[in-house]
Amino acid sequence: MNKKALTAGAIALAVAFTTSACSGSGGDEGTTSAPTAATSDANIASFDQEDVMFSRMMIPHHAQAIEMSDMLLAKDGIPEPVRALAEQIKAEQQPEIEQFEVWLDEWDMTPMHREDTPRMDRLDMPGMPHMGDMPHMDGMMSEQDMQALSDAQGVAAARMYLEQMIVHHEGAIEMAQGEIEDGRYPDTVELARTIADTQQKEIDTMRQLLTTL
Repeated sequence: MNKKALTAGAIALAVAFTTSACSGSGGDEGTTSAPTAATSDANIASFDQEDVMFSRMMIPHHAQAIEMSDMLLAKDGIPEPVRALAEQIKAEQQPEIEQFEVWLDEWDMTPMHREDTPRMDRLDMPGMPHMGDMPHMDGMMSEQDMQALSDAQGVAAARMYLEQMIVHHEGAIEMAQGEIEDGRYPDTVELARTIADTQQKEIDTMRQLLTTL
């Protein structure tokens, strides 16, 4: 997997978005999503490009893990421990997707999968890479990988799911480590720590399950 190399520009990004938020708020009436205008301004000023990129990338990354889990759960003959793990992954990652979307909305940034909104022009801000320049999301399955999982059945499907999900989780952990090291928004950094810890434990579980199949 390629390690992502995000461009610099956190300070310019924070200043630009703080200015945008202030100019578009129209006073205190524009801060209904936060307890006070001061709190809202502080939150906007405290995120950086790493927080935005991590949140953007984790939404489709998590979405693919959920899709993989749904594929597995629709099959017959899947061992119960593997089925339970797939349910657990879905239960964990859907709320995290929703949290990332909340943060991106608060920062006035557009998730990668919502390309039809007017706010996509914010990608042209100084220091923010274009969609085509965004780094590869580590651990993502190819179309061929997803088709192979779709076609597999029974224990063979369970084994393939575990093998693919280990790679998928390893990619998420690598991205989470980048956020932990370079992120600025405290809640996003904390969620990155949770993702790294949770998914490493699940990798250990999946490797153990593979020895039983």
